[in-house]
Amino acid sequence: MNRILIALTLSVTCLANGVLAQSAKQNGWIDFNKNGRKDVYEDPTQAIDKRVSNLLSQMTMEEKTCQLATLYGYGAVLKDRLPQPGWRDSVWKDGIANIDEQLTGLRKDTMYAYPYSSHAGAINSIQKWFVEQTRLGIPVDFTTEGIRGLNHMKATYFPAQIAQACTFNKELVHRIAQVTGREAKALGYTNVYSPILDVASDPRWGRIEETYGCDPFLVAELGRQNITGIQENKIVSTVKHFAVYGIPVGGRDGGTRTDPHVAPREMWELYLEPFRVAFEEAGAMGTMASYNDYDGVPIIGNYYFLTDILRKQFKFKGYVVSDSHAFEDLWDKYHVAVDTADAAKQALSAGMNVRTDFAAPRPYIMGIRRGIKNGSIPMSVIDQRVSEVLRVKFWLGLFDNPYVKDTTLADGLVHNQEAKDLAALAAKQSVVLLKNENNTLPLNKNSIKTIALIGPNVKEEKSLLSRYGPVHTNVVTFYDGITKALPSGTKVLYAKGCTHTDKNFPESDIEDFPLTADEDAALKEAVDAASAADVVLLAVGDNENTIGETHSRLSLKLPGRQEELVKRIAALGKPTVLVLIGGRPVTINYASKNLPAIIETWYLGETMGDAIASVLFGEYNPGGKLCVPFPKHVGQIPLSFPMKPAADGFGDANVRGFLYPFGFGLSYTTFAYSDLKVNADQYASKGEVTVTFKIKNTGKYAGDEIAQLYLHDQLSSVATYVRKLRGFERVSLQPGEEKQVTMTLHSKDFSLINREMKRVVEPGWFDVLIGASSEDVRLSGKIKL
Repeated sequence: MNRILIALTLSVTCLANGVLAQSAKQNGWIDFNKNGRKDVYEDPTQAIDKRVSNLLSQMTMEEKTCQLATLYGYGAVLKDRLPQPGWRDSVWKDGIANIDEQLTGLRKDTMYAYPYSSHAGAINSIQKWFVEQTRLGIPVDFTTEGIRGLNHMKATYFPAQIAQACTFNKELVHRIAQVTGREAKALGYTNVYSPILDVASDPRWGRIEETYGCDPFLVAELGRQNITGIQENKIVSTVKHFAVYGIPVGGRDGGTRTDPHVAPREMWELYLEPFRVAFEEAGAMGTMASYNDYDGVPIIGNYYFLTDILRKQFKFKGYVVSDSHAFEDLWDKYHVAVDTADAAKQALSAGMNVRTDFAAPRPYIMGIRRGIKNGSIPMSVIDQRVSEVLRVKFWLGLFDNPYVKDTTLADGLVHNQEAKDLAALAAKQSVVLLKNENNTLPLNKNSIKTIALIGPNVKEEKSLLSRYGPVHTNVVTFYDGITKALPSGTKVLYAKGCTHTDKNFPESDIEDFPLTADEDAALKEAVDAASAADVVLLAVGDNENTIGETHSRLSLKLPGRQEELVKRIAALGKPTVLVLIGGRPVTINYASKNLPAIIETWYLGETMGDAIASVLFGEYNPGGKLCVPFPKHVGQIPLSFPMKPAADGFGDANVRGFLYPFGFGLSYTTFAYSDLKVNADQYASKGEVTVTFKIKNTGKYAGDEIAQLYLHDQLSSVATYVRKLRGFERVSLQPGEEKQVTMTLHSKDFSLINREMKRVVEPGWFDVLIGASSEDVRLSGKIKL
């Protein structure tokens, strides 16, 4: 079998590396339509708009409609790994907009996914078929996911987006995106579905792990870095999910992704702002329309969102792909369309370009053609949508060089040592220290004779991957990372204690069930192991059944019997570190009061165990800060950051405040802030305000501090947020070292949406607050505009 696979790989690679010679390559151009002359769309020296217009003028209705659909890859819809004679009788004989997740290794079949060069060769072979066997030779856009590294077998696995956001490190996020884009290009992909720019205001929502957190400024700034990093490689960044998707009613996901209860001003201030930055400022060339409706109108058929806002206001220049099955929701969930043709009319007229679903594209394409023939879908709408798809393909350079130039390079470009080192750094920078009573951490591993590793996440690997990133990737587990870091003579005791969920989950989120005999025995085993140890490391949190798409929750407590496990271990009074491994904030009130040390690690990627060990044993000083606050109880929701005055409630019957606020995170060292200066001399001419201050490491450990700048509008025409994040910087300092930090505020940072729903800067006083978190303000000044 291995010989056959090697032979197939070599044959595909050899074929792929010869495609340029076989694809009618002329002197600097390719004869895509095989007519022997250089048409405008084949001429690299012509402007993109002229090339699009020329190509569109040559296309038949059949060819146009094929550019409005996705073909899912092998194992999902496509039945073939490589082109077959039967393709000449398929609907894509006239072309296709994109092919998604082709030979990624995501499913059981991994042929051509690895070695990497074999995938690049296979993609070249498929592209060659479309260039040479379709009439006009329109190349395919090859798409895949990529929010924590590329969604491909053995690609570099970075921390989940929520973990990346806790680094507050713009340069790091940019470098991660550069690697993602570089690996995509080497493997033959041309479009990466990343980043996710949903603002996650409700921690019950299952997809919170996929986001950059709850603050629109942080989401926008990290999103900017992700987009530009990917697109530097001439790979499309398709941002998701447009629009107002991350705040479903009750935090519910799955089939109920409907009707976010968000007022227009809040929508613009919180949920649309990251997308505005993505399109207006970062130039993202793709976006995915979301499942939800807004005020009764599904986004996929909503002209206001997909045209008025997206293209007219945000100046979007790319194409819109539907989320999988969102188009079909128009008739089978929302019941606002009669059939495919009616739904196509609504969606295409609204601004959707390409329908995506885990189903064959033929019924959809034929529905469009019926609509064209009966006059319900104007050809002008079709031409507009197709031209937007073609424009992206020209931007990608697919009509100048549609192939991976040298497929053999992929083996040295994907998951190379540079990428592995970056993943390791990102993992360490993502860790947040939540509590460290009496300097419990860092642990002196040389003084520990016996250590107990307790909890359902100690040896877990599969559940720690999260979604929409690399697959079949080796992960250093918590157990492996800790045991590898310990001296050889250390005795290690292990007990799982409990599973992630009990047999009554999710009902156990709302009702107490008695312990079974097996559950009690497992808990006692954990207590026995902890009792015999000098130090206890308690690894709890989520798995794929408690967090992720379609896995929203009613409760924010640790699921299953994990709360009981924490209580029994805490009762021993042993030096215990709670290690949270998961994807959402949890209400760990008991642990916060009764355990001496707590770290939040999220999903850290391929080096998870090593990163956690380096933090626990003092080889790395944690410097991450929370990109989402931890509430005290699920009943406080909605309660997030930023928040309006009095949003926290009042009266003796209310539990107020966060368990851990936005921007919070401790360190093994201490930092002093000083010398704040706010200079508005350039505001009149440039609309800029310069803020400078100093940070000094006053402790004995080297470490990173994340300084945060917040603004407060003292008097405004509408109620504004109490504090708005408007700057942040991660600063590395040696013991005793001091650095000056400079942040620049722009006029838009002082703006609000007034009573006429216009964005303006109102004159008056603003407080400038510099803090170690949203609630730990170290310096304050003010400025009058």
